[in-house]
Amino acid sequence: MLRLAVSNLIQNKTRLLLSVGGLGLALTLVFFFDAVFAGATGRLTAYIDRAGADVWVSQAGVRTMHMSASALPASVVEEVKEVPGVEEVEPILYATEMVRAKGDEYIAYVFGVSPDASMGAASRVVEGELTPGPGEVIIDHAIAAQAGLGVGDQVTVLGQEMRIAGLTSGTSSVASSVAIVRMEDFARARGQGVVSFVLVRVEPGESAGAVAEEIRKQVGGVTVQTGKEFASQERKLVKDMSADIINIMNTAGFVTGLAVVALTVYIGTIARRREYGVLKAMGVRNGRLYQIVVAQALLSVGMGLIAGLALTLLLSALIPRFNELLVLSVGAGAVVRVSLISVVLAGVAALLPARQIASLEPVAIIRRG
Repeated sequence: MLRLAVSNLIQNKTRLLLSVGGLGLALTLVFFFDAVFAGATGRLTAYIDRAGADVWVSQAGVRTMHMSASALPASVVEEVKEVPGVEEVEPILYATEMVRAKGDEYIAYVFGVSPDASMGAASRVVEGELTPGPGEVIIDHAIAAQAGLGVGDQVTVLGQEMRIAGLTSGTSSVASSVAIVRMEDFARARGQGVVSFVLVRVEPGESAGAVAEEIRKQVGGVTVQTGKEFASQERKLVKDMSADIINIMNTAGFVTGLAVVALTVYIGTIARRREYGVLKAMGVRNGRLYQIVVAQALLSVGMGLIAGLALTLLLSALIPRFNELLVLSVGAGAVVRVSLISVVLAGVAALLPARQIASLEPVAIIRRG
């Protein structure tokens, strides 16, 4: 049956190529919107993921960075350090600010970090210094490229003119980026005698969850989360805030792409009715005919899925070369979800005309073409 389906499918190579091409483009549309959102969400937690902290301590009730402000007394740093299982602590300052350059503004998560910080420092520095000096800042390479800036140029951060000391990679998205300044410069600009977060590294062999629980018990007025929990809360908040817009975009792309898939399979099945008439004339029963029709539809969709996924992966590699702020991330969950729905739609779209064809006499099918 499969051999017969393949033979019938490749009989007209031009038609097969157009069908698979149409399916591939339609499924690329479906994959694309999901990949854009997944890529942007992943970049939003880049700092948290790379900070090197096992546990994050923040002000009571504060569970995210986005749309939040955390202020802790400096004494909390010593209290956390005394908790059993804690190997090292690092206080940082944080604010959502604008990086201003050449008349343009870019939203950034700005962090104040000690010069010798072992956690929360700049990561993946691709150009310049690893640590900002007094009056200096490290920003993302994509923001610098978009603004036409480089190491040594001036930008305004926290209301202060600062020199770009270095450029990082992979911390920017269409929504925000990361900027690192010295803690002293941050405190001077804001006049704060507090810290925003306390980053904790646990001792070897200790569980981050267990140490986090100990900190909750021994230190009052704080929220304690593991690094994974903190990143998860951040992603959840952003998804909730942008849910309506993202859902509209994803639904529009999803429905449009899958509608094209169903229509392509339906038209492809109708276009082969003459071949099906020949099969009926050869004595192929309707049950066998249905199997051949569905097998051909699934083969077409399978090739379309491969083409669509390959094109999406190609775009995910090429687009950041032209626009570093737009990042695509293709997840396994999206691939499985789209594949299953495409297979079901293809089967239904193929069986609808197949039932009509099966009810006709072979001679009538061949005459109608």
